[in-house]
Amino acid sequence: MAKRTKTLELHIKKGKRVIPGFGLTLGITIAMVSVLILIPLASVLVYSLSLSGEEFWQIITSANVLYAFGTSILCSFIAAVINCIFGVILAWTLVRYDFPGKRILDGLIELPFALPTAVAGITLSKLYSNKGAIGSFLDKFGIAVSYTHIGLTIALIFIGIPFVVRAIQPVLEKFDSQYEEAAYSLGASKRTTFIRVTLPELRPAMLTGFGLAFARGIGEYGSVIYISGNSEKKHTQVVSYVIMQKLNYLDYSAATAIALVMLIISFIVLLFINIVQIRQSQRTNNV
Repeated sequence: MAKRTKTLELHIKKGKRVIPGFGLTLGITIAMVSVLILIPLASVLVYSLSLSGEEFWQIITSANVLYAFGTSILCSFIAAVINCIFGVILAWTLVRYDFPGKRILDGLIELPFALPTAVAGITLSKLYSNKGAIGSFLDKFGIAVSYTHIGLTIALIFIGIPFVVRAIQPVLEKFDSQYEEAAYSLGASKRTTFIRVTLPELRPAMLTGFGLAFARGIGEYGSVIYISGNSEKKHTQVVSYVIMQKLNYLDYSAATAIALVMLIISFIVLLFINIVQIRQSQRTNNV
């Protein structure tokens, strides 16, 4: 046993691969990434380049496309901010407290991942309509939810909350409570301790969850297609619906041009998330 361990350490020092078949597995990985991700994304770029600069600009600056981008970005941003607030509360409750049904609640957090988005959209639109259980109550106060920006934001909150909770939860679980106890012993209040001690540790995870929820919201289709109403007059059309509309009219060039802009926005958001994670990793290693 000792001889085998020594031989293994010697292989590692020499730079040899412990797990055989590295070249084969790397090749399969690159092939799968190329087929499933790189080639489809490259095809979007190729179709977009078939347009002239003037045609591309006219498509992405048309009134309905600009309104769709504005609706998607604004509602996704508001939903991501709300998810950050309530995501912290949910993660804090699941990590710091023990109560009956905790495991069930923890499992329900991931329900938006498992539930088909179209089912969620139909359910939410029915629930918040003027004849629904919640919508009929709000309608008495003159508040319309379904087929408005409010309903659209609620749907994006529903599909985005797991990203924030699952990003914050591991950080809270690994957080050393001795820092909070030290702050209490120095006379800091619970509010001051949370703002000065706990929140700085949660901020990178919150930004990561925010970015993921925001990126998912911009490209969401199934859960918002029903509750938004898709009204061009009321500006409740989202970008994904406009792309689908272009495809229905067989206008592939226009659809790919809009999709390219969405791809660039998503890339910028993901780049921001990676920068946050790298800086947090460097900060942790330095500590």
